[in-house]
Amino acid sequence: MASRVSLKTKGKSSSGKGAKGMEEKSASQYFKEWSTWSFKKAKVITHYGFIPMIIIIGMNSEPKPQIHQLLSPF
Repeated sequence: MASRVSLKTKGKSSSGKGAKGMEEKSASQYFKEWSTWSFKKAKVITHYGFIPMIIIIGMNSEPKPQIHQLLSPF
């Protein structure tokens, strides 16, 4: 006889109804969760990627500057 495996989630469910609330999510709730997740990831990518992007764009422009010219304020 096979034993049943129960998956338990950690933390609070978004609807506060326990396991039933996880099954009864509407499309708008899924969209809200997805958009929140994607905006958080985009914020991190923008935060850590902005300065390297500026350096890469500067290195590919004409005339070709040296790296110290890009990083110095003068």
